[in-house]
Amino acid sequence: MEKSKSMTRTMWSKKFTYDEWMESIGVPIYKGYYIQDLRTVELEWWEARKCKTAFIQLMGQEGISAARITEIAPGKTLPPLKFALDEVVYVLEGRGLTTIWTGEGKPRKSFEWQKHSMFLIPRNYWHQFSNMQGDKTVRLLHYSYMPLTLSGIGDPDFLFNNPYEVKDFVAAEETDLYSEAKMIEQDTLDVFYEKRAIWYGNFFPDMRAWDKLEANTKRGAGGRSVFIQFPNSEVSCHMSVFDAMTYKKAHRHGPGRVIVIPAGGGYSILWEEGKEKIVVPWQEASVFVPPSRWFHQHFNAGGQPARYLALHPPFQFYGHGEKMEDRARDQIEYPDEDPWIRQKFAEELAKGGFKSLMPDEAYRDSNFVWSKDMGKK
Repeated sequence: MEKSKSMTRTMWSKKFTYDEWMESIGVPIYKGYYIQDLRTVELEWWEARKCKTAFIQLMGQEGISAARITEIAPGKTLPPLKFALDEVVYVLEGRGLTTIWTGEGKPRKSFEWQKHSMFLIPRNYWHQFSNMQGDKTVRLLHYSYMPLTLSGIGDPDFLFNNPYEVKDFVAAEETDLYSEAKMIEQDTLDVFYEKRAIWYGNFFPDMRAWDKLEANTKRGAGGRSVFIQFPNSEVSCHMSVFDAMTYKKAHRHGPGRVIVIPAGGGYSILWEEGKEKIVVPWQEASVFVPPSRWFHQHFNAGGQPARYLALHPPFQFYGHGEKMEDRARDQIEYPDEDPWIRQKFAEELAKGGFKSLMPDEAYRDSNFVWSKDMGKK
């Protein structure tokens, strides 16, 4: 396993152990505010993993969350790997098989996946990815909390192929954690919601088609969401769906939240309070990361519902105000937004021959409640 070179660290340095290790691999590292299409970015060979890869470290991720693309050639199987952290995998392209096991001579479990599947590889499990198609490549997006961990332990080798043996909670008789996810109701610390339905599982067969959604009225645009908790893990995520020719309210939170687009076309606007706004165009397989405490707002400029999947940072980095009056400062209601927002939306819709389906009343009443029938004319 490649080791990072030692370096003398300076006080308040923003170069972390993870950055040093990532640079030592010698493959592309994509930075900036967004990537237009993860399916087409250039990758390079990583000899230790026997595949092409690239790292993603967009502004707002640094030191908190890790993202990487893996490409598997047609019909190939990657070498076995043991990783000490929980890792979420989202399938950008292709169809394949994952096999996991806890150690030498232990039972193995395999499951199949397809484009838009999402699943968790549990910490300290051996795992192996296979491309089941003989004529097409596979591309996977990996997400973990590796930067935070390396800041604590300092040695990348500690995370890979460590001899520690974990309890086999996937093979436990009482549950099959790669079966269909189950819904449970949980209390939440978010003051917007007293209770929330959570889908609990570590295999979601198709996030583009997932229809087990609940209303998310606080964000506007008739949005519907699914909130996901992975078993025996602090990793979580959510996916939101909102209608064509509408847009959601601006809001802000903490850093490290990687947002990937399963379906739809539009754009998001990112800005630090009082500073210039940055427009991020998106389509299927785009990715972006709202920086810490930057407002951001999502716009569906197409003719079909749009979806975005947000992979969450650790709860310590959520960054929401704990009291209602604090929480209110983390969201901008439609009547209070910069008039340029509405003007820009009209211009973008016009490029596709569309017109806004935003109701006029939403711009007059901060307490306006979006009907389930709005946005579907």
